[in-house]
Amino acid sequence: MLRMTRSLPLAAAFVGALVVLLPLPAADAQILRGHNTSAPVEFSADRMEVQDRADRVVAAGNVVVTQAGLNLTAQRLTVAYHDTNGLEIDRLDASGGVVVTRGNERASGNVAIYDLNRKIITLIGGVQLNQGTNRLSGGRLVIDLATGRSTVDGAGAPRGTSTDASGRVTGTFKVRQTGNNQSGQ
Repeated sequence: MLRMTRSLPLAAAFVGALVVLLPLPAADAQILRGHNTSAPVEFSADRMEVQDRADRVVAAGNVVVTQAGLNLTAQRLTVAYHDTNGLEIDRLDASGGVVVTRGNERASGNVAIYDLNRKIITLIGGVQLNQGTNRLSGGRLVIDLATGRSTVDGAGAPRGTSTDASGRVTGTFKVRQTGNNQSGQ
């Protein structure tokens, strides 16, 4: 298993805050709040290739990434890093049935980009966000790990790849059941 540590520049919080200001109608949810983005990142795969001159690692086949209780699985992963005083990861690009989980929180899509400097995970294409029994579906999901705010919208995916043919966000949310209204009347 390959293990790399990373550090965060001071401007990361400012840049991360800008990403959530999307001009598109969207559905918001809280997910992965309080995740430690400074924790070491570990990955394993069937095959890994270190491309030292390009400052990247390419992993393929049953890729598993873990960081402080956050798990990401995919078929392919490209890790962009820089080497100043040791290797520091800047970005993870995953594709092929991407699933991100932590506890009862689960996000999935065709492609994911985890920008460690900005503390943002973006999933694109056939996106689903599950938190317990609550579910949101759309074309793109942006998770701000600094705030825990997640935005799902119908944009970002080519036509026909979102889970709703109209390109709209859909969702199902559990309603608290009381003793007087359990039959749905």
